[in-house]
Amino acid sequence: MATTNDLKNGMVLNLDGQLWSVVWFQHHKPGKGGAVVRTKLKNIESGKTVDKTFNADVKVDVANVDKRTMQYLYNDGTSYVFMDTTTFDQIDVSPEIVGDAKNFMLENQDAIVATNDGRVLYIELPASVELQVEYTEPGLQGDRSTGGTKPATLETGHQINVPLFITTGEKIKVDTRDSSYLGRVSS
Repeated sequence: MATTNDLKNGMVLNLDGQLWSVVWFQHHKPGKGGAVVRTKLKNIESGKTVDKTFNADVKVDVANVDKRTMQYLYNDGTSYVFMDTTTFDQIDVSPEIVGDAKNFMLENQDAIVATNDGRVLYIELPASVELQVEYTEPGLQGDRSTGGTKPATLETGHQINVPLFITTGEKIKVDTRDSSYLGRVSS
């Protein structure tokens, strides 16, 4: 148990039997009345976000979330298989839980797997990953005032927009949060 004064971004709360992650919080002391804590909470299972205001010093139930670095092994068609790098235990994770992370995962890549009471909650990837461009059209620079972009298919099969100078076979850095191109990787 903790109080609302102890809230931090990323903390997971158990409210009414559901797990909510604290996205944002702010302590607020109005002119009259007691202090409150405004929060933006994201439901871990549904992804829905809500704004909730708590009175200051109210006890909240903090969920025990175990985050472990695991290695992504393969997709067997129905689930994604991850291996704990310390105990070598393997777990199957459903595609619904993996979500958009599948667009950036390569076999034998490390990812953080968050669990609560043995149940997998979500997969957390680094902010950026290095992937190879599997295919992209040759870019032709015309007379435009700003740089253009073109679609490119990555080695994971995911498609993103890249600058015109990127060619097939190049390694690029991609932001895993919004699928944006971050730059070339020098070899």
